Amino acid sequence: MALANTADRYGSLSKTFHWLTALLILTLFPLGLFANNMAYELQSMSAPADDLVARTAWLFSLHKTLGVTVFFVALLRILWALNQPKPGLLHPDRKLESLAAETVHWLLYGSLVVVPLSGWIHHAAASGFAPIWWPFGQTLPLVPKSEAVAAAMGGAHWVLTKVLGVALLLHIAGALKHHVIDKDATLRRMWFGRTDVPRTSPEHKHAAPITAALALWALALSGGAALGVYAPHGDGIAVAELEEVQSDWQVQDGTLAITVTQLGSEVEGQFADWTAVISFDETVENGTAGAVEVTVAIGSLALGSVTDQAMGPDFFNSADFPTATFTADIVTVVDGYEAQGTLTIKGQSMPITLPFGLSIDGDTASMTGGLTLDRRSFGIGDNMADESSLAFAVTVDVNLTALRAASE
Repeated sequence: MALANTADRYGSLSKTFHWLTALLILTLFPLGLFANNMAYELQSMSAPADDLVARTAWLFSLHKTLGVTVFFVALLRILWALNQPKPGLLHPDRKLESLAAETVHWLLYGSLVVVPLSGWIHHAAASGFAPIWWPFGQTLPLVPKSEAVAAAMGGAHWVLTKVLGVALLLHIAGALKHHVIDKDATLRRMWFGRTDVPRTSPEHKHAAPITAALALWALALSGGAALGVYAPHGDGIAVAELEEVQSDWQVQDGTLAITVTQLGSEVEGQFADWTAVISFDETVENGTAGAVEVTVAIGSLALGSVTDQAMGPDFFNSADFPTATFTADIVTVVDGYEAQGTLTIKGQSMPITLPFGLSIDGDTASMTGGLTLDRRSFGIGDNMADESSLAFAVTVDVNLTALRAASE
């Protein structure tokens, strides 16, 4: 069997690309549905079992890895097709049927690129959960870690998958129609082995099928926008409204971030809403130099793709415990300062010490600090008794800039 195409026949490489792609796509659809169903099941559980979380992540990793495989196979298939003659239509006189068939072909070719690419970009923009199984990292050039980008690409992936599914069904239906009703060689000439096929005229390229395919993609994406599928996740989570506080040192800007390790991958997140009441006297060289009281709106946490799960009853339980507090004395030490006090999360209080560095320029203070907590101390993820799914250690990083309040 010849490797390359002719005007009448597909070569063995084109056939291999076709059936390999079909096998991958027909595997990915049920795999994605099954993984999503398991994810919804996890979200509905107050305390999902550790092994169920691991199995769900494994299925998503398999889905993502096969999706990236489809992307590269599709690119190779398209590059090969661009350099090969395409066997002509067996029924070129059927103008409407030919237009429909070519439009579906363009939808399939394009979807085999944009569907896995949208999923890949969503993965790169989101934080954590179910890595792609390969040694080249989990990020993409020019794709930032962004909840908005992840949500938009996740929505696009959902919409474009539907387009691919419909196009695939129409493609299969058309092939069966040719084979069963027309009894022609359309399906046989795409199978391996020697098959008698009629001579066909070289196929002429027309703009109408491409235009129709682009219009259908645009229509589908517009429908997704109308349904709101591009909105960031977690918008329905109740967030405690924190009142403004007055302080001797007024925080101007800063970040309160955490890093957890799930399934061996770090997931970074930040609290968008928190307040700090700070009293501090930089002239004190020994002992207590001030105090701080921090209140954090738990529901304001953005933790990548696991934000909703983090708010659940077995984790932060933001519905029953909407805020966390840290009350501490600021104590001078040999190499800087420490905030020595009590951290309360989910109604459970633990003594902690936060070491930090501080620089003061006139009335402006800049602070950077961090520590590592054990999630079990606050009853977070008690159902995950080992670290195979979720590590015990949680890293907390704080930095802020504050201005000294004007003296009255």
